[in-house]
Amino acid sequence: MAAVQTVGIAGAGAAGLAAAILLADAGVDVEILEKASEPQVLGSGITLQGNALRILRQLGVWDQVEAKGYSFSNLGLRAPDPAGTVIAVLEDIRTGGDDLPATLGMYRPDLTAILRERALQAGARISYGKAVAEVIDDGGSVTVRTTDGASSRYDLLIGADGLHSSVRRAIGIDVEPTPTGMGIWRAFVPRPAEVVRTDLTYGGPCFIAGYCPTGEDSIYAYLVEKAQERRPEDGPQTMSGLAAEYGGPWREIRENLDHSARINYTWFTSHLVEGPWNRGRSVIIGDAAHSCPPTVAQGAAMALEDAAVLAELLIAADHVTETLWKEFTDRRQDRAAAVVTASVQLGQWMLDGVRDADVPGLMNSLSTMVKEPA
Repeated sequence: MAAVQTVGIAGAGAAGLAAAILLADAGVDVEILEKASEPQVLGSGITLQGNALRILRQLGVWDQVEAKGYSFSNLGLRAPDPAGTVIAVLEDIRTGGDDLPATLGMYRPDLTAILRERALQAGARISYGKAVAEVIDDGGSVTVRTTDGASSRYDLLIGADGLHSSVRRAIGIDVEPTPTGMGIWRAFVPRPAEVVRTDLTYGGPCFIAGYCPTGEDSIYAYLVEKAQERRPEDGPQTMSGLAAEYGGPWREIRENLDHSARINYTWFTSHLVEGPWNRGRSVIIGDAAHSCPPTVAQGAAMALEDAAVLAELLIAADHVTETLWKEFTDRRQDRAAAVVTASVQLGQWMLDGVRDADVPGLMNSLSTMVKEPA
């Protein structure tokens, strides 16, 4: 019998849904508390590396994900010149194992929809319009009060409610994401036929110009610049201007950077909760516990791994004990910290204009680490 019989999960994103699937499959009564009033259908693209795909296969959704997304196993580097000259095409490390592609790009709402349907099929319930306002731990259970005035009691509360986690604050963890100095424009646009993998261009008007195929007909393109105040309504004009000096597929991408494109702008942030991620019978995972710039494309993978490891420990144990929490911390803390550190370091090198940085060494070390299961 699992260590818990009833679990509340704040947040219906990838981490929360993954935990819900695994726990519900094991017979645990799971309720997901989602602050949004309905399922979210808008978003941009997401890059999933092999170790994320390994968890998605464990969740039983790999076939659906593969069908919806776009898989590839190499990485292109282009010069910041008018021709978009291809400098190199590198074979990517298959961090999920040799039987999975190195990388898959897809539309983020499609991934969420697949996981949501799987969670419902497993028996989890999703309650919308439920933002966590207060968490009361009596030592044997947790009572969660939501902003609509309702309250529910569980054996355990999992805070998977993102960067600005209400659960993190409610249980007394005062760590918050901080800006790293970079901002990113993202656009979801039609796929040029030439785009069959992620290509990165370092230099030019931006620190990074890149794109990732997300399906047969779509990509998300991104431009990383120094963080500044930007107006979302200026997205098409600003992105088009920044992209003007990049060649290759960027010429066609620019043609589609109009107001019909889904364009957004955010600042890179990072944070890491050091030490245990639980307080009593509440625990945070995913972006609630750690976040990093997408420079190493491991954010979603770390969130999915958190959920899988936590569910594994809860299902295998008879009781919620300090030993369980210690094992969870031992398996997740250093791994998440390495990803946060590497992603921030890579960005800092670019901000500082360091030309002799050991980027290949950093990426190889990180890839070797995450190739081992969490």
